[in-house]
Amino acid sequence: MSAKTRELAAATEHDPRWASIVARSREAAGTFFYSVRTTGVYCRPPCAARLPRPENVRFHPTCKDAEGAGFRPCKRCRPNQPTLAEQHAARVAEICRFIETTDDVATLEELAARAGLSTFHFHRVFKSVTGLTPRAYRAAHRGERVRKELGRTGSVTAAIYQSGYNSNGRFYGESHQLLGMTPTSYRAGGTNAEIRFAVGECSLGSVLVARSERGVCAILLGDDPDLLARNLQDRFPRATLIGGDSEFERLVSRVVGFVEAPRLGLDLPLDVRGTAFQQRVWQALQNIPPGATASYTEIAGRIGSSTSVRAVAGACAANALAVAIPCHRVVRSDGGLSGYRWGVERKRALLQRERPGNSS
Repeated sequence: MSAKTRELAAATEHDPRWASIVARSREAAGTFFYSVRTTGVYCRPPCAARLPRPENVRFHPTCKDAEGAGFRPCKRCRPNQPTLAEQHAARVAEICRFIETTDDVATLEELAARAGLSTFHFHRVFKSVTGLTPRAYRAAHRGERVRKELGRTGSVTAAIYQSGYNSNGRFYGESHQLLGMTPTSYRAGGTNAEIRFAVGECSLGSVLVARSERGVCAILLGDDPDLLARNLQDRFPRATLIGGDSEFERLVSRVVGFVEAPRLGLDLPLDVRGTAFQQRVWQALQNIPPGATASYTEIAGRIGSSTSVRAVAGACAANALAVAIPCHRVVRSDGGLSGYRWGVERKRALLQRERPGNSS
């Protein structure tokens, strides 16, 4: 083996994408493509074809890039065709649009028939794409409508019926899950809701952790602790903010440890509040493994809404749970770092800490 060949092989083997090819990782499908110089074809990472020699492999961000380099699509894994996951995402997106545009409460069987899948398979696929069951997704969308109506109308009852609920009782049975509080308290800006919080320090600056009775509702990063506290107050303008005690400080320490070593994971209950679309995006972000990234365009494709790239970026910007919902793993299509709510330098540092072999 020549020195040049060894150099090419080493460069490939040290690239984290090579491990995905060796493992035939289905999770990596769609995040990149690879070509093989000796065969002239390009493939998806999970392709079942014989493993190529690393010195013959090149990586490509898109099919277009691979074809532009002179490679043709593999006939086995068909990388230029939608993956099964992408087909599922498109079907689920169609069902989501149906749920969002009709007041009719379709049964699970009716939704499955519309998607062309069995009831069991549809339920599993829908949850894997959105992170929610069809019933929970419908409730989340209704919750979004309720929040808008509560901000617009002077009557809680009117807001309930205009949001598609056919009875007060049904809504009040779900109101705490949807709003995190009673509708009256929500209209009043969170009156009577209690939010415990504390600020810790880490290598990336200050980190504010807040928790409602449902779970962690905010992880905010910044340089000014007072500004972070004001941001929390803006999110819950009339809630009672309570400084954390020694037990809460231990929670903050766990979050700080997670920020310092994000590959370790954070196993805490989260109070995730957002629109149905935002929740779909945030679920897709949580499916990006540590050490990997995805573009805004790829995330839009994964949730079956390829034309919603700007909306995906907006959902990333609206995320108030830094690192726990890893919007730092979303990059531009060319791999460059784009805007980040808590600063591009923090984004770069988090990605560096997640790289394989990083001991931090």
